[in-house]
Amino acid sequence: MKLLIIDDDPLVTNGIKAIIEGESKKRGQDVQVCGLGRNGHEAVRLYKEHAPDIVLMDIRMPEMDGIEAGKAILQLDKKAKIIFLTTFLEDEYIMEALKIGAKGYILKTDFQSIYPALAAVMSGQNIFGDEIIERIPGYFQKSDAALIPDLTDKENEIVYWIAQGLNNRELAEKLHFSEGTVRNYISIILEKLSLRNRTEIAIFYYKHNPSK
Repeated sequence: MKLLIIDDDPLVTNGIKAIIEGESKKRGQDVQVCGLGRNGHEAVRLYKEHAPDIVLMDIRMPEMDGIEAGKAILQLDKKAKIIFLTTFLEDEYIMEALKIGAKGYILKTDFQSIYPALAAVMSGQNIFGDEIIERIPGYFQKSDAALIPDLTDKENEIVYWIAQGLNNRELAEKLHFSEGTVRNYISIILEKLSLRNRTEIAIFYYKHNPSK
């Protein structure tokens, strides 16, 4: 795995590099930090130069921030895997990260999750820290929700309520279904949308409502 680390603080980039290389050696895995950058412009340049598997990037940086750099990288390569690693929990940043298609958003204080997040994203998962997941339901409002064309009206309704944070029991009570029926609906939705879990359903829903 080739990794690019971007942060305006060289102590952070060097510290993360040391953590990742230490974990890689401990686990007998091959993770190569192919470049370190200090702003979004360097992120784009280094991405072109090294074609890394994952970009681990801060958001607030001088000259070009991480969101703008992420957009530029994804224009170069729509399959680019970007994880934002930041100290900021502002809703605006979380929404923008989701909107552009970031594969992850984790906090620097949760440094123990960095290495597992890399492996998870490489396997095709999206990784958003617990603090971020707790904030996602507040972004959804049914009044201006766009329907997902691949789904039936009932499936769209279930997606909406999943995005509000309802669990299977609460969904069953609201829709007057059994929990087994709810589970069947969710399985169908996951298959239709090629998603893995309820969190990805919520993220998918938000990405179909970019106006919020």
